[in-house]
Amino acid sequence: AEAASRSSDMFDEIVMAEERFHGEGYQEGYAEGSHVGVVEGRRYGSLHGAKIGSEIGCYLGFALTWRCLLQKCMDEKNSKKIRALDSLIGMLQKFPYEDPTYDKLQEDLEKIRGKLKQVCSMLNIQSDFRIGTERSSLTF
Repeated sequence: AEAASRSSDMFDEIVMAEERFHGEGYQEGYAEGSHVGVVEGRRYGSLHGAKIGSEIGCYLGFALTWRCLLQKCMDEKNSKKIRALDSLIGMLQKFPYEDPTYDKLQEDLEKIRGKLKQVCSMLNIQSDFRIGTERSSLTF
């Protein structure tokens, strides 16, 4: 009876060891996955944030330059263009690109892109803004 009890205890230990190792493996895997997820998320967020920052900066530089050029020759046509540029500049300056939790970030970015197209149309510019990590270019 003692031998049967001892083999039963060994069997229980084997079964319990499997459950214990499964639990420990799960905890280690979860911790490692969480760490990798945070690192990957931070990298993606930095890259995406840099692209948005570059895009906003490019548009703002474009708008401010055109506003400066148009101010030199004030007439009715230029006055409308300047108002459109002022509207775009205002949108760009209010854009909270430093707040990653801003829930309307994409929506506002699309509004800015739409306003930019309107401004380019008024200025008779065929614009192709390509913002990337490898290079930024503005072609006319």
